[in-house]
Amino acid sequence: MTPGAPGERGRLRVYLGAAPGVGKTFAMLDEGHRRLARGTDVVVGYVETHGRPRTAEQLTGLEVVPRCAVAYRGTVQEEMDLDALLARAPAVALVDELAHTNVPGSGSGHEKRWQDVQTLLAAGIEVVTTVNIQHLESLNDVTEAITGVRQRETVPDHVVRAADQIELADMSPQALRRRMAHGNVYSAEKVDAALSQYFREGNLTALRELALLWLADRVDEGLDRYRAEHRIDSTWAARERIVVPVSGGPESATLMRRAARIASRSSGAEWRALHVSRSDGLTRLASEELLGLRRKAEELGGTFHTVTGDDTAEAVLDFARAENATQITLGASRRGRVSTLLRPGVGERVVAGSGDIDVHIVNHDYARQGAVRERRPDHLGRRRRLLGLAVGAVVPVLVSLGLRPYADVVALPTEAMVLMVVVVATAMVGGLLPAVVSALVSGLLLNLLFTPPLYELTVAEPENVLVLALFMVVGIAVATVVDGAARRTAQAVRARAEADALTALAHDLLNASDDVPGLLASAGEVLGASGAALVRRAPGDGGPEEVLASWGDPPADLASAEATAVVDDRTTLALAGTDLPAARRSLLNAYAAYAGVMAERRRATEAEVERLRLTEADRTRTALLSAVSHDLRSPLSAVKVAVDSLCSPDVAWSAEDERELLETIQEATDRLIGLVTNLLDMSRVHTGSIHPRSTEVVLAHAVHDAVAPLPGSARIEVAVDEQLVALADPGLLDRVLANLGENALKHTPATARIRVDGALTGAAGDRVLLRIADTGPGVGGRDQARLFDPFQRFGDVPRDDGVGLGLAVARGLTEAMGGTLSAEETPGGGLTFVLELPALIPTLEEELA
Repeated sequence: MTPGAPGERGRLRVYLGAAPGVGKTFAMLDEGHRRLARGTDVVVGYVETHGRPRTAEQLTGLEVVPRCAVAYRGTVQEEMDLDALLARAPAVALVDELAHTNVPGSGSGHEKRWQDVQTLLAAGIEVVTTVNIQHLESLNDVTEAITGVRQRETVPDHVVRAADQIELADMSPQALRRRMAHGNVYSAEKVDAALSQYFREGNLTALRELALLWLADRVDEGLDRYRAEHRIDSTWAARERIVVPVSGGPESATLMRRAARIASRSSGAEWRALHVSRSDGLTRLASEELLGLRRKAEELGGTFHTVTGDDTAEAVLDFARAENATQITLGASRRGRVSTLLRPGVGERVVAGSGDIDVHIVNHDYARQGAVRERRPDHLGRRRRLLGLAVGAVVPVLVSLGLRPYADVVALPTEAMVLMVVVVATAMVGGLLPAVVSALVSGLLLNLLFTPPLYELTVAEPENVLVLALFMVVGIAVATVVDGAARRTAQAVRARAEADALTALAHDLLNASDDVPGLLASAGEVLGASGAALVRRAPGDGGPEEVLASWGDPPADLASAEATAVVDDRTTLALAGTDLPAARRSLLNAYAAYAGVMAERRRATEAEVERLRLTEADRTRTALLSAVSHDLRSPLSAVKVAVDSLCSPDVAWSAEDERELLETIQEATDRLIGLVTNLLDMSRVHTGSIHPRSTEVVLAHAVHDAVAPLPGSARIEVAVDEQLVALADPGLLDRVLANLGENALKHTPATARIRVDGALTGAAGDRVLLRIADTGPGVGGRDQARLFDPFQRFGDVPRDDGVGLGLAVARGLTEAMGGTLSAEETPGGGLTFVLELPALIPTLEEELA
């Protein structure tokens, strides 16, 4: 191959090692010498000797492409010069440390060295490289668990798997530790630490096994690819692979346990459980039965697979050949000996077609006890079958009597065909059994009425014996076919209904429907039940049952239900008025599973609401601690200083000084009372422990009483009609109005006035509005949404002037009284609080009085 030839890609050869020091680089350089001796153009693109003398000696005689120097964080690093290597265009390039991370600015434009290698391969250059097992991306977590060291430099598995050749650089853990002890891997000062940590014998053994297993899988892939390319169907017993066909019957667990024991006797052996379903999809195991088989296989160390096929034996053999299986483990047939002689079973046909695959027939407790057949549902009904029996017995007689006068002009084959039509019609009306009766009666009538000698069971001509025999055989065969087609049609109709129901379930699931009564109604209608219910049992055995939801005429309890399916540990879906066949259990289980999804979704929603509530409570608690840590300490400190000053015997305070100190104590105490009151009110709001006692409140008087004690209340102009009466708790309303007035006074210039007015609102005049408008700086639209959140402080309010709870408390108390509190901009600038409360509507007698 010419390097760099258009359309040709270079080959990749990888030396894989279990750990540093096993000789990967040495083996790569040794290969370079061998190829050079054969006349191949070989260069060293990059090799790291790590100071190992024998590795450095191997570089002698090989052309080395100079590295490029890269300045990085105050140091100079050396990296492989990709451009120089591409310009040199050798036939083979030796590149060490495939998983290496390139120093930024190295010039290649790639983050990883394996990407540089991909560029070399694309240029048609063959590359020989090295990598350790711990650097494979998929094994990174595994190797970290073994060694306790997280590898930062990794290479994707597909890069190594795509190599044309992978060779394991192997060395026993004891030999590697001896090499390290002799100083052939690390310098003397690092040896002790390495041997006691990463290079412990247990670590090296585990890494070696990991490398061998990974490489074994790669070898299996290559073997499968080779067999597929060369169309090799015969088994190559490179590794024991056992296939265990399971039907889902009670012997399935026995067969899987036997296969697991056989596999355990051979190192590296694998076994696979296989279930074959009919390709028409009408008869198959229920999903929970398949899940049980899968779990059992995984518990025993195997894998579980399902395939479809009309011929079970052929499907088993095709799967075994595709998996390159060496053994097939089958259970002894449950069919009787006579049945087996008349028609070979799956086991006999697998043995006949297995070729070079060994087949083990395993005995079990259910062998030769007869196949367990599920009772087929009656798709016609009892009344229709009775009608069919009547038709099969009577109509052939009537038809034969009608044909008897024409016996001299109509030949026997024609009469037989007319009666055959009767047999087919009987099969369509009543199914197989009436059709068999019709065929027997028709054959008897042909013999008595149309075959010489007449009215006798004997037959004079041998040809007529053949006609009668063929009539009987064909009649029964046609009846069997017609009945089978009718059954398949009924099964297809049920399967279509189940598919439609499952599609509806999937649609509801995707659309997050939580309509439990609708689910029960759908289950009852599709499954032909008269009623359905979700029943929950109390904890413990024998506890009372509770009906969570029902539809139609539900069962009184679980004991009276005709069909049930488990939803969860305590909840059951129960149906009444239906004889549910086993074939339709899967659909009932699907409804039960969806009911479980509904319950899980409700629980998840409730958990999310609770989580949000706890998060909000935690946020409130955190903010409370942050605010209280300062805002309660400030007035307490002021009180403490003032009291200490008054109590100091070393200072003689004047009357004016004492008055100022007492005023300080009074102001700080008032602030403390306000803070504690707001904190208590906020706590009551969050815990829902506020129980207002609404009564008639004249709003004009309530506003005057609430704002009068506030400092600066003279600036509040109250323009509320004394006829406005609200239904509110007087104490809570006073707290709300006081907090709103205090907030307005804080943010309004000392020369500006605050206006409070009121009006009736609502379609029936059943609400009353109070508007507290100030002309302060206002609050932006984005901050208005957070205005009523706890611990919010806007503007230039002093840090020690409250904890930001006043408005949150005001809204909480208002909502507890059945009102609302919002904020909007004041025309011309400022903020207006809008307080809406239920209004007292006077009666007609009061209006006329």
